[in-house]
Amino acid sequence: MFAPVLWGNAQANIKPRYANSRICAGIEVGSKGVKMSVIEIGNNAKSSGAFYILKDTSVNTDFISFTPATFSATLNGLTSLYQTALSGYQIPAKNIFTVVSSGVKMQAEKDKKYGQINNLTDSFRLRINEPSRQVEVVDVMKEAKLSHLGIIPENRRFSTFLFDIGSGNTKGGFFPGNDTETFHLFQLDWGTKSVANLTEKRCEADNSLPNYYKQLARVLAGAENTDIVYAVNTSGAYPLSDNIAVSGGIAWAVATLTHPELIDNPIVSVSFDEVKKFSEKLYRNFDAFNAIFLTGAINRKAEKDAATAEINRVLKVFDHKALLAGTGLMIKIMRQFESAFETKHFYLVKNGQVGWVSAYVDQYIDK
Repeated sequence: MFAPVLWGNAQANIKPRYANSRICAGIEVGSKGVKMSVIEIGNNAKSSGAFYILKDTSVNTDFISFTPATFSATLNGLTSLYQTALSGYQIPAKNIFTVVSSGVKMQAEKDKKYGQINNLTDSFRLRINEPSRQVEVVDVMKEAKLSHLGIIPENRRFSTFLFDIGSGNTKGGFFPGNDTETFHLFQLDWGTKSVANLTEKRCEADNSLPNYYKQLARVLAGAENTDIVYAVNTSGAYPLSDNIAVSGGIAWAVATLTHPELIDNPIVSVSFDEVKKFSEKLYRNFDAFNAIFLTGAINRKAEKDAATAEINRVLKVFDHKALLAGTGLMIKIMRQFESAFETKHFYLVKNGQVGWVSAYVDQYIDK
């Protein structure tokens, strides 16, 4: 089983848990906005994957619209979060890592707007008066590799296949050998939002839930037959990976709603059948997924309050149809690893969005 990753809720003040740890911040310009994660990295992080989230915040700016307004909002958000980390949380500049996500890179190349990224990074360096500040524009291969290095503990490094379900695509992969030089990339042009969007288009004038569910099944069947089966088979992951880890927003949502009693666990072990039954219940009885019902068996007030807050967060981020779309996509990918002849272990990673930060730290921070 995975060693536990230390998990914490966002706090108003940065309060380290350990005496000899490192506090770092990762700021990422993504498709929807700018995200900052402040993490404490313990001495055993490399072997156990242990890091503690001190602060996790974001500013919605819709940078990939590539308009003057969204450019300005993104620059302001990036600068503000950097200054908060530097001055508000007293994190040294060398411990603040800034990147532009692969999703932004891909969209900018598609729209022939790559100059907007260069303008953003140059303007940011000017604003903060750090002309040599590194703002790496990561490609999908490096982002997937960093996520694996940051999320998966060393003792599971070479037996784990990781896939991250985003809003517009899914990426991940695994290390096929006994070193971290070679990484096999797994990539799909399907994500929670893209599946939901295509399903809604197919619904046409009938927006009822039964019709949405029927059209969703058709969209997912098409994705499975044309893309998912091929991508998994060509990755070569099946015979080499005993553990299948799933990250991304939908993984956090499903883990929270299926096991609210494990609210403090950043990684939740699930079976394929369990996720299938969850999806079926999600369609038949969505009203059962409310905080009062789901936390009924939790006795300790602090745990009940924490679970209630997190469940409400999930239901605010994902509406009913988005949950169905994301869970459905997850099931289609997981299904490729389900077999009557070989047992695979499935894990849902709640805090995968900050995995790249710890990997970046390991590569670039002063030892």
